[in-house]
Amino acid sequence: QISAASVVLGLPWWACLVAVAIGYSFCGFFIAMFARVGNYYHISFPVATRSSFGVWGSLWPIINRVVMACVWFGVQTSIGGSCVELMLMSIFGTDLDTRIPNKIPVSSNITSFKMLCFFLFWFAQLPLIYCPPHKLRFLFTAKAFICIPAGIAFLIWALVKAPDINNILTAPSTIKGSEFGWVFVGAVMSCLSNLCTLIVNAPDFGRFADSPNASFWTQMISLPVAYTCTCLIGILVSASSEALYGEPFWNPLDVLAKFLDHFSSGSRAGVFFISTAFAVSQLGSNIAANSLSAGTDMTAILPKFINIRRGGFICAAVGFAICPWNLMSSSSRFTTYLSAYSVFLSSIAGVMFCDYFIIKKGYLQVQDLYVADGSSPYYYSHGVNWRAYFAYICGILPNIVGFVGATETHVVPIGATYVYYFSYFTGYAAAASVLLIITLIFPVGGLPDGIGMLEFKF
Repeated sequence: QISAASVVLGLPWWACLVAVAIGYSFCGFFIAMFARVGNYYHISFPVATRSSFGVWGSLWPIINRVVMACVWFGVQTSIGGSCVELMLMSIFGTDLDTRIPNKIPVSSNITSFKMLCFFLFWFAQLPLIYCPPHKLRFLFTAKAFICIPAGIAFLIWALVKAPDINNILTAPSTIKGSEFGWVFVGAVMSCLSNLCTLIVNAPDFGRFADSPNASFWTQMISLPVAYTCTCLIGILVSASSEALYGEPFWNPLDVLAKFLDHFSSGSRAGVFFISTAFAVSQLGSNIAANSLSAGTDMTAILPKFINIRRGGFICAAVGFAICPWNLMSSSSRFTTYLSAYSVFLSSIAGVMFCDYFIIKKGYLQVQDLYVADGSSPYYYSHGVNWRAYFAYICGILPNIVGFVGATETHVVPIGATYVYYFSYFTGYAAAASVLLIITLIFPVGGLPDGIGMLEFKF
């Protein structure tokens, strides 16, 4: 969907693919870097962030990550609900959405039929949330064997149905000049926005590694390669839809729904099996990236009352309550939403990077991360590192004007919009730079002995 949205905005397929490859290469680098603290010290994101923000100050970054996990849970459940729609329509007919009377106002961006499908997929996830994480291996094994052939089959089917593949591959860009460049930049940044949540909480997964560098090359290589191959399907399917139906679809599931128009037995079977495979894919992604992440991080907020399982159920409830189908109503809303929250998470990431790699040179006193009094160097001032919060706010400020413009509530200067296009990098760099400068002025404890602030021995 992310890559196909760029096709809708006018980029040719090859430019979308290059943007995706660049964007996810950045993602691989950032995730590999952030996973290192987990690899080396075997601590989770909620614990690692105490080094940067303080023992109590870490709660706000954790809440940010939890909120994003809940929102993403809802969004991916909405996508899974669309897969259930296709499964049911391939069995009972394409008019199923009209045969089920709609009792929901049109302005709600959802119908009674869609709500039914959303609920069915949402409900199907609850038993998996209840399962202990280490017993979910079967789900990811099934996902690996089912989803890859389904994605390849979908791509081949779309290209075969298209009247002329050469026209798809040689179609020129519908935009030129600076507009082309800024849409390309937006496509790159959408990739970072997509994984900004997993960047900051990479230690949650990296802590299970058996060596300090276990995550580096695996993430640096596999992440951009896997995502580029996956996005190629979305790009070419979207381009095929333009040749087939006269307009590009940013959501590949909309293309799959079009294949049901003739309702032949072959089309029905193909749509059913591919949509089922995609539903399994969403199920696995949602449990791993959102439910488990939210549950793990919620345990740090209220450890007496919340464990991973309870946190997962809270995440599911919030994911339903936010009405995520509104975010999926158009490609512009989808990409705007992705970029908006990366403004806040990029600033957190910049603070954590500077603190761990530049200020503390990769050195942490792990036992002190669990001490909530003045004897811990990470207690700072009343448990909060005000330097980190000052840098965090400074990382958000450069993007605020552009963010307001993206909401389309106000007209803002074009320069602010261009800055906002680079929102992840501007927020990241600003937060990291300000933290380094302010820490030089107001030093902190917990630094490795014998290494000065500006000596970069890691």
